[in-house]
Amino acid sequence: MARITDVARRAGVSPSTVSYALSGKRPISAETRRRVEEAARELGYRPQPVPPAHGAPNVLAVAAPLRPGVHLPALMRLTQSVVTAARGYDHDVLLLTGEEGLSRSAVPAPARVLLVVDVGLHDPRLPVLRSLGRPAVLIGLPAERPGLPCVDLDYRAAGEVCVHHLAALGHRAVALLGPPPEVYVRETASARRLVEGFTAAADRHRMASSVHPAECSGAPALVDRLLGAHPAPTAVIVQNDALVVPLLTALRQRGRRIPEDMSVLAVGTDVPETVSAVTVPSAELGTLGVELLLRERTGPPVPRTTLLPPRLTERGSTGRA
Repeated sequence: MARITDVARRAGVSPSTVSYALSGKRPISAETRRRVEEAARELGYRPQPVPPAHGAPNVLAVAAPLRPGVHLPALMRLTQSVVTAARGYDHDVLLLTGEEGLSRSAVPAPARVLLVVDVGLHDPRLPVLRSLGRPAVLIGLPAERPGLPCVDLDYRAAGEVCVHHLAALGHRAVALLGPPPEVYVRETASARRLVEGFTAAADRHRMASSVHPAECSGAPALVDRLLGAHPAPTAVIVQNDALVVPLLTALRQRGRRIPEDMSVLAVGTDVPETVSAVTVPSAELGTLGVELLLRERTGPPVPRTTLLPPRLTERGSTGRA
């Protein structure tokens, strides 16, 4: 079944523009409306109406706890896309930022649907979520399917794509520089699944590999540790937006050229335009999460798992070993 994000991609506009063009709720230029309607017709897309529940306000709650190690700009970009998509369906958004965000007392009655982000492999919020009895969608993929729709970037495939790219360039030793240690301790699914893909692909290519949880303030010491390793990696993959710039600075201060002496790849939301990357599609994830959530409430069953394929964009920061 075609999704609103598919129509947006075909028409070359944002998902919210698709919603407004098809609903007529905001002025859209005739040319843009024509492209959207043509793309929707070609893909067979039909928007699902979302009626108010017995006259109550339409409120979508987003459980996005502000935990240690969470990169706030990436979280805000995701929630911004949720707000934009929700307005296209006449929904307001309630942001729940506390750890207790899914308790019965913390989810107000008007919040009839729930979007849950920063999902862990064994997320303790899932039993509570099921007990609430409200339509819900997870942005993240837990270890065991909870019977709820899940949408995310395919992080395991992202790790594999990065390693395959570096192996094709002749690299034989590679390091993954991840988020801070607490992110791994609470088993955040995106971090753990990227490690799985990274490690499996490195083993298949018989590459020496290592994983390093990292704070951005520790970039100089981390670079010294990498350069002193045996074998020293000739390429790094960074899954930590806040670390990328300090890492590049520390490498250059030690006389390492990029990519001649060290290839750098990133997996993230806010990656410098000079760094080759698998970009996390926050806008698409947020929009798709909202669409699945509201279809789950009013329409036919939606897919239980939707993983977006990773796309690696080369920008000159990787080269031959």
